[in-house]
Amino acid sequence: MADLPPYPGTPRWVKVFGIIMTIVVLLFVVAIIFGSGHGPGRHTRSGGSGGRTTLASAIDKHTPAEGGQG
Repeated sequence: MADLPPYPGTPRWVKVFGIIMTIVVLLFVVAIIFGSGHGPGRHTRSGGSGGRTTLASAIDKHTPAEGGQG
């Protein structure tokens, strides 16, 4: 039986992908530990109504333009 060439090792793309994934996971863990302020509450306005405007309140606040319908 002929001698097989030695195993070349892990391909470079696998090593690079592993390093990138490790960095992403570490950044995620650091963001969770130190509180990045990200979450559902970050995307809403602060206030009692939770940032939602009802159609009725929007109509009540509307003032027609001078001189006619608006």
